[in-house]
Amino acid sequence: MIARAQVAVPEYADEVVRGLTSAHKTLPCKLFYDDRGSAIFEEITRLPEYYPTRTELEILRDRSREIAQAVGSPVSVVELGAGTATKTGTLLSAFTQRQMRLKYFPVDISPAALDDAKRRIKQECPLAVVKPVVADFAYGFSFLRDIPNRKVILYLGSSIGNFDWSDATTMLRNVREQLSSGDALLLGTDMVKGAEFLVPAYDDSRGITSEFNKNILVRLNREFGGDFNLSAFRHIAEWSPSRSRMEIFLESLRTQSVSLKSLGLTIRFANGERIHTENSYKYTTEMVEQMLCVSGFKLERSWFDRRRWFGLHLARA
Repeated sequence: MIARAQVAVPEYADEVVRGLTSAHKTLPCKLFYDDRGSAIFEEITRLPEYYPTRTELEILRDRSREIAQAVGSPVSVVELGAGTATKTGTLLSAFTQRQMRLKYFPVDISPAALDDAKRRIKQECPLAVVKPVVADFAYGFSFLRDIPNRKVILYLGSSIGNFDWSDATTMLRNVREQLSSGDALLLGTDMVKGAEFLVPAYDDSRGITSEFNKNILVRLNREFGGDFNLSAFRHIAEWSPSRSRMEIFLESLRTQSVSLKSLGLTIRFANGERIHTENSYKYTTEMVEQMLCVSGFKLERSWFDRRRWFGLHLARA
């Protein structure tokens, strides 16, 4: 039993303890997205090496009218993991050309990101009624039941790729259980490509992705009274073709001990020992169709950029 100081600690403390005391250390990637982490990620999306955001945006700019027509006329558009909604305005504009009374529900764990999303969408798509929802998907998707009328769920940015296969299908199945027949899902997926393109996207020349990864340690220091020395860890990004995923780590540069005072926890690191902080799966079209099928959705149509680096997939509940 780990003795804890009698102070308030974040509700995800148990996840942190389990991850850092396991044989292969891990931390949940959702911890990236505090206010600072969300801001750093926005900077990442503008890096020349980071192709996913601009490639997905290219598809949305070229195909939003087709997508809106294929979806039909939903009254409510719900975006899971919306962040600051940098890509969504184009699609919402296409929907509002088909109907006037569109409601947009951006959902995210970061209130600051949702504030930015609301401001952005009100500027880009003034006809949309914006109703932000703060939610942690670890606690389910019951909030979808509270959103009225016919819905289209947006899950863009290949965020699904952060989940292992079983977790991804479980998540999509849990979303499906909250939907009615005829509701739709628009899923973004990053497609398999060469390591020469993938690795720089997660380990850029300016070190912004390294800063993003290490921000998880900054957060542990702040929220749990930690004493992680950021210079004692390095950012690692590796492509695993057998698992079809990018794997992200923080690697200890020496033998060291780190304390999280509010948890009464001391973690020991060997030289070269890693904390696994994130996966980012890359998909084939067959993988996408199978993932949707076992989750209770039927794939209707897909749109790709000219290089087929990224895909948007319309599935129906």
